[in-house]
Amino acid sequence: MFYTKLQQAHELKQALDLLKSQGKKIVFTNGCFDLIHAGHVHYLQKAKDLGDILVIGLNSDTSLKRLKGDSRPLFPEAERAEILSALNSVDFLCLFQEDTPFEIINLLKPNILVKGGDYHLEDIVGRDVVVENGGRVVTIPFLAGKSTTNIIEKVLSLT
Repeated sequence: MFYTKLQQAHELKQALDLLKSQGKKIVFTNGCFDLIHAGHVHYLQKAKDLGDILVIGLNSDTSLKRLKGDSRPLFPEAERAEILSALNSVDFLCLFQEDTPFEIINLLKPNILVKGGDYHLEDIVGRDVVVENGGRVVTIPFLAGKSTTNIIEKVLSLT
């Protein structure tokens, strides 16, 4: 399995602190990324275009199950991490066990926090930490018709 991009939170913080000291802009986003599709690829490339280094906070299997229900994840965290690691836009990944990425955002203090267009800025977890540290928060519109839920529903309708 390909895990060179998957880091433990404290190791990742050290690497990002060094990159920040070199003037690099750190972009952070998070999600479940269960059943990765073209919408995810588009979103992650747009996020990467906002800075120099793209970090993904990836919900662990236990976190995803709490958020999405007992039928999820479709793909275990190891596979989701491997697929995301294969994308050129992704520089680092970090698993988190909590329901929200607040703790990891607070630890890493990225320059730019990115979420999908279905979020209102004031509702984005970690927004306050990023803004208080001189960063900014950005939403990226989704590609029309591209969602994990839609894909699951389509597959289930075929059975």
